[in-house]
Amino acid sequence: MANIIQRSFNAVAADALSQAGLMPILARVLAARGIAQMKQLDVSLAQLIPPEQLTNASQMAVLLADAIAQKQSLLVVGDYDCDGATATAVAVRGLRSMGAQVDYLVPNRFEYGYGLTPEIVELAAERKPDIIMTVDNGIASVDGVARANSLGIKVLVTDHHLPGDLTPEAACMVNPNQHGCDFPSKNLAGVGVIFYVMLALRAELRNRGVFSEKPEPNLTELLDIVALGTVADLVKLDDNNRILVEQGLRRIRAGKGCVAIRALLKIAGREASKVNAQDLGFSVGPRLNAAGRLDDMALGIACLISDDEIEATVMAQRLHTMNLERRAIEADMQEAANISLDEVDVSGQFSLSIFEPDWHQGVIGILASQVKEQYHRPVIAFALGADGNLKGSGRSIKGLHLRDALDLVSKRHPDLIFKFGGHAMAAGLTIPHDGFNAFKQAFEDVAASLLTPADLDAVIETDGSLSAHEVDWDVAVALDKQVWGQGFPAPLFSDVFIVNQQKVVGERHLKLSLQKADDQTGRIIDAIYFQQQDFLPTKVHVVYELQTNEFNGRQRVQLNVRHCIPVG
Repeated sequence: MANIIQRSFNAVAADALSQAGLMPILARVLAARGIAQMKQLDVSLAQLIPPEQLTNASQMAVLLADAIAQKQSLLVVGDYDCDGATATAVAVRGLRSMGAQVDYLVPNRFEYGYGLTPEIVELAAERKPDIIMTVDNGIASVDGVARANSLGIKVLVTDHHLPGDLTPEAACMVNPNQHGCDFPSKNLAGVGVIFYVMLALRAELRNRGVFSEKPEPNLTELLDIVALGTVADLVKLDDNNRILVEQGLRRIRAGKGCVAIRALLKIAGREASKVNAQDLGFSVGPRLNAAGRLDDMALGIACLISDDEIEATVMAQRLHTMNLERRAIEADMQEAANISLDEVDVSGQFSLSIFEPDWHQGVIGILASQVKEQYHRPVIAFALGADGNLKGSGRSIKGLHLRDALDLVSKRHPDLIFKFGGHAMAAGLTIPHDGFNAFKQAFEDVAASLLTPADLDAVIETDGSLSAHEVDWDVAVALDKQVWGQGFPAPLFSDVFIVNQQKVVGERHLKLSLQKADDQTGRIIDAIYFQQQDFLPTKVHVVYELQTNEFNGRQRVQLNVRHCIPVG
């Protein structure tokens, strides 16, 4: 059973925010997320950290400006997920708007794996580029960069992943997480990094007087794509990232977003004029990601780069169809995983490593995430790769930095992991075909050394109770206006309710009429409990989101139930 706890918050900060004009409940919620002054809520572009503070951004801008002046050919090599696709699109759109001769290469994840490998360099070399520019990868591509150098191809690396002990000998590297970079925000996604490089390049071209003869490109036109990649990659939405996301959302709401995102929103049944960060993360991102998971990301990138509404709509529909296929594969894999774990005493384990020979390599990351949510343990799911080795994708819990854990496994067992990389909460790796059982034990040993039994208890953090008068339309609207996401979670509240009425709707959701147990007015509040068909007892402790609901011209608040515990 999950433990429900209330987030702590700085009462002084909450009072200051309230005194500055925020409604008290919003002030409390924001203070719990580290907001201490109103300036942090200023999402104007003027508040972005200047690009010259990003180490090597100005140096890379000089190299790119020289390449444009010399009419050199550039080839962008991206990654196969949503961040990689959006970063590729921003690079190609941005560079072309500034006169560069640029094309892009989409590595097939099943043939070439991750990063700028020597094999991908050989493939790139067939196009005879003067410069290879990586986006959302490259910081670990020591061998690939070395191969490019030997072929006389200059490599520019833009990435945001953590560096290893060795870094490539690229002509220039921009990465807020590289050694020696003191950029204030370490949480830029790959798409955010390349957007910053485009800002630096425009400034360099401006200084060279290039725009005295032609119009200066408006790079804010890229912000909807930047917002999508930032949200989908689950990087922390710190102050700087919230600016990028909010500015991108404003463009979409104003009808100025790129045709691809508008088409994907429409297919997902979301109104562009009311889009929020969750819509990007749960509706647009998965459809774009489906291409990279089941095939390669060429279709997704082509859709993002297209300015033709009909063409983009056709590609968006294909992405939607692929996503339906991905969900069917995922459901089958989830069922197989549950069956394989039925005979395992999960309570006695600190980690879970799972493998089935017929699992799809492109969907194991989603499977790992779902199993992690179910059992609240670090999970690594493996599938059989085309090269005969096992490809793994992992998801972790608070308390275990997944990449560091894999690094420890690698140090203890040097021949067990061929390669690995990632973040604190997500990582990928390759192990030998016959190495699953050895890895499973080695990873369990590391997890057991880094986690405590208390870490394995799921915790639901809430923002406490809402008073009866705070369950209000204006409060819901004020909360909805904020940018919520990874590291800046949407508020959850917790209260005890009396269940007045309940019925199953849509065959799998519970429609509820609730009354706060401590409310003597008898006010009834609508609620919805998705993916819940069993009726609730009369009195329940509910964790919920406060949402707006408009139906037939009527506006009212609604609770979205996220967790429920019977009250005796």
